[in-house]
Amino acid sequence: MGVFSISSTAVDHEAEEAAAAPQQQKDLDAGALFVLKSKGSWVHCGYHLTTSIVAPPLLSLPYAFTFLGWTAGILCLVVGALVTFYSYNLISLVLEHNAKMGRRHLRFRDIAHDILGSRWGRYYVGPIQFMVCYGAVVASTLLGGQCLKTIYLLSHPDGSMKLFEFVIIFGCLMLILAQVPSFHSLRHINMVSLLLCLAYSACATGGSIYIGSFIKELIVFTLGNSSKGPKKDYSLSGDTQDRIFGIFNAIAIIATSYGNGIIPEIQATLAPPVKGKMFKGLCICYTMIAVTFFSVAISGYWAFGSQSKGLILSNFLDNNGKALVPKWFILMTNMFTIMQLSAVGVVYLQPTNEVLERTFADPASGEFSARNVIPRLIARSLSVVAATTIAAMLPFFGDINSVIGAFGFMPLDFVLPMVFYNLTFKPSKRGLIFWVNVSIAAVFSALGVVSAVAAVRQISLDAKNYRLFANV
Repeated sequence: MGVFSISSTAVDHEAEEAAAAPQQQKDLDAGALFVLKSKGSWVHCGYHLTTSIVAPPLLSLPYAFTFLGWTAGILCLVVGALVTFYSYNLISLVLEHNAKMGRRHLRFRDIAHDILGSRWGRYYVGPIQFMVCYGAVVASTLLGGQCLKTIYLLSHPDGSMKLFEFVIIFGCLMLILAQVPSFHSLRHINMVSLLLCLAYSACATGGSIYIGSFIKELIVFTLGNSSKGPKKDYSLSGDTQDRIFGIFNAIAIIATSYGNGIIPEIQATLAPPVKGKMFKGLCICYTMIAVTFFSVAISGYWAFGSQSKGLILSNFLDNNGKALVPKWFILMTNMFTIMQLSAVGVVYLQPTNEVLERTFADPASGEFSARNVIPRLIARSLSVVAATTIAAMLPFFGDINSVIGAFGFMPLDFVLPMVFYNLTFKPSKRGLIFWVNVSIAAVFSALGVVSAVAAVRQISLDAKNYRLFANV
């Protein structure tokens, strides 16, 4: 386990933690020592948090609104932001408390092992975190390939290249980025990622407003009849059963958009003392969330209503494939998205890298010694090749990822932080905090189960369209 041993007799715990850290590096395994280096500042933490949360899945938020409508959609976005900000702060406080008590945990499974017991860490938290994170890598690779294909078809409408070829091209980019040695080494990449998420969110918002207002005004001006302009329909379609499952599917989409699953690993990159740094990083992240999530969701649903597609950028093309905004604008937006997807993919590859490093590397040898570099290169390359192969074979992986998200992001981000806090700090059962935490954990446990059922149902409905290496 990646746990620091800190003297509990010092008066100033923060100073003791900072002074003791260099000598205690030798007690760490190779995964914690090489991948989860504790050298970052709270600004770097903000970059990592933003990349892991403010990612291209936010472009699906208008689609989630098609199942919820205006009021419920905005309410779910607000509740998701408040609950996750609260949840991530709780787990950060637990991590800070344990560090102060002499046990600085660097991984999610380590804190679960300490609080819940070894079986919970090894057989529950560890596996579901791996599924969530590796699933995010596969999903990022698939979405990157789809964006590359969009760019290709705009330039060559009759082109013959298939989706799996673009997935492989994107996988080659991931293969290079995967060799970045540590999480902390990604700080500059993730700073650029923060700017990219602002860029493509602004493009998505601007494009939606342009299509929703300017084009309609142009048609009204030329034809003199507003009824011939694109109509906005905000009604909820389908029968009662479809609407109910649609609501839970939308909740799963929103929860996945806010999902993280690697808060302990991100906090592990902070140089000691860590007190208060995570909160500042979360403030950076949630400022970006406020700017991007709400603008994309509201503008996209306003422009396209119930016709909003799974990825709002798909609405920038009509049913005949004709661009509703200038082609250069679509190309630019997709390029921003592709570049940020590469950063998102490599961030969620870090837990896998940590496991591989712990398994194959030697902490007694230098980080860049031949003994460690060669196994690192081979293991990480094979990991990316496997993710790329899955993405190319299963272009419907989004449906599968919904199930993984329901079983993964819900417990990791909405349930376990509440449990950890109550077991660590033991707030009074007569107090508000205890029952707020219990209520959040209970509600989101139930939502996770129902969302998983809804996701499985969606897989069964779409199964007839599933084909390996399908060109969708």
